[in-house]
Amino acid sequence: MTPTISEPETYQGQFGEFTITKGDRQGVVLYRAALTVAAVCFAAGVALVLGGGDDALKWLSPLYTVFSLALGASLLLIHIYMKPLHQALQAFWLIGAIAAIAVAHLYPEPFVQSVYLHPQTIWGVGFTFAALTGIFFKEAFCFNRLETKLLTLLVPLLLLGHLAGILSPGIESKLLAVWAALMLVFALRKCVQAIPPDIGDKSVFDYLQQERQQA
Repeated sequence: MTPTISEPETYQGQFGEFTITKGDRQGVVLYRAALTVAAVCFAAGVALVLGGGDDALKWLSPLYTVFSLALGASLLLIHIYMKPLHQALQAFWLIGAIAAIAVAHLYPEPFVQSVYLHPQTIWGVGFTFAALTGIFFKEAFCFNRLETKLLTLLVPLLLLGHLAGILSPGIESKLLAVWAALMLVFALRKCVQAIPPDIGDKSVFDYLQQERQQA
């Protein structure tokens, strides 16, 4: 009989048996939902930017806000064996969120326009995308997905290229469109992936927690 989502399943891990519960599965579903919301908001924002029109600007700040909140939720729910790395990504997100609030209040232009016109703001807001890149790197390392490998390189390339002023607007637009498309592909593929691999080997988490307690 195939177990239902409410029935715990037992697996053999590296350091012993572990059980995947309904709560574990729900956490993965919420993680993927948060990633999907972030991807859709980012893609919608890119479509508005590339489509042009002054009316589009009023939607960019709300879209970025939802994108950032969804990214923060995914960083709370993601399973990463190395706790310091997990905490670092969460700290990056927090720094980026605080920087975004500061930029929104310090510059007269709408938020996204401020970041584009004042590249130095990337020194702060860029931490949000460093956290996002961390998710892409983790997913590339764990699941060997082509889109996450490309995104791990593309995101810092575009941000640092804009910061340094070495990319033309045309190239930036193309890279931004590729980023949005690949992120949607990533989110959609996560939605149909088996759940247990996203939970990982819980015996490793238990072992590492015991090691920290004994230290």
